[in-house]
Amino acid sequence: MRIDILTCLPELLVSPFSHSIVKRAQDKGLVNIHLHQLRDKAINKHGQIDDAVFGGGAGMVLRVEPIAAWIDELQAQRPYDAIIYLTPDGETLRQPLANRLSLFQNIIMLCGHYKGIDERIRQTYITHEISVGDYVLSGGELGAAILVDAVVRLLPGVLGNEESALSDSFQDDLLAPPVYTRPAEWRGQVVPEILLSGNTPKIEEWRHEQALARTQQRRPDLLG
Repeated sequence: MRIDILTCLPELLVSPFSHSIVKRAQDKGLVNIHLHQLRDKAINKHGQIDDAVFGGGAGMVLRVEPIAAWIDELQAQRPYDAIIYLTPDGETLRQPLANRLSLFQNIIMLCGHYKGIDERIRQTYITHEISVGDYVLSGGELGAAILVDAVVRLLPGVLGNEESALSDSFQDDLLAPPVYTRPAEWRGQVVPEILLSGNTPKIEEWRHEQALARTQQRRPDLLG
């Protein structure tokens, strides 16, 4: 997979992609992540990429020219399966959406800033608009980092255990069940006996029951 990210603050994304699972995925050649500075396509020598809102109002808006120039350049080099705009009014990121995006080969992500981007970019180029939650961030960079992590960890070969991602919360519309490790007894609290039994069918049955109970308690909305 190749991911190209358009941003006016690429520095914010260096650290999230330089550690842990996303770094290992890059080291294995399973994903290539490229950060592109919008100011490299600025409209003047002052590095301008934003302008005042037509009709008046507070805040600035990212202009069409720098964004269009980057997307046109990238699309001339390869086809893209998705051009994603990170925005509070987009589709809320949920596991099924991350699953679908993990099947793509080439993705562009556009990080908004200020009051957002000129609407004509959304109408001309954007194929997916995604929100990481019902709140507002200072820019789309942190949202892009979340989206990249959610997608990259699903790529074959990224995780040490291929089944690990399949048992994550939300994969089957259930929260993950409780998990335990050594020691079996700690401060008077013991691991459920079933998990020490070695009876795999019974263990899986217990885990499903626990996942269902936790979901009913904490996120009943997931059960419809």
